[in-house]
Amino acid sequence: MICDSIEAFAAALPGFGAILGLDLGSKTIGVAVSDVTRAIASPLTLIERKSRERDMAALLDAVKSREAVGAIIGLPLQMDGFEGERAEITRVFADRVAAAWDAPLLFWDERLSTAGVERYLIGEADMTRARRKQVVDRSAAAFILQGALDRLRHIPC
Repeated sequence: MICDSIEAFAAALPGFGAILGLDLGSKTIGVAVSDVTRAIASPLTLIERKSRERDMAALLDAVKSREAVGAIIGLPLQMDGFEGERAEITRVFADRVAAAWDAPLLFWDERLSTAGVERYLIGEADMTRARRKQVVDRSAAAFILQGALDRLRHIPC
């Protein structure tokens, strides 16, 4: 079920359980996971995109291994706030996830998430370009998920 607001997403979630964060790219899907109390997001894995079936199987393996109860999907809006081709592709992907997994899903504005992660990895973590490329997509998924987790904490139960 794709929720139309964070309030609807919060209402659809059980009281306890991990949430996945997804950063959909053309070659990879960055996957992050929260702890079961939904306080902290951590990078989990990077799914190399092969085919629709294999991508979905890998994603559902992550769902099962972490007993995830919902997911935040980064929505790549343009800087002016409008949706372009990448957002449309992301929505189609989310429809496929919703058909395969009976859990609440929510789109989350991912503008500047990759830039924010790269800035951190360059400045704070002092990571080389080659190493950054290896971790940026799953770290972007954690960045997206953490933003949603922070907002969820301010929604009354």
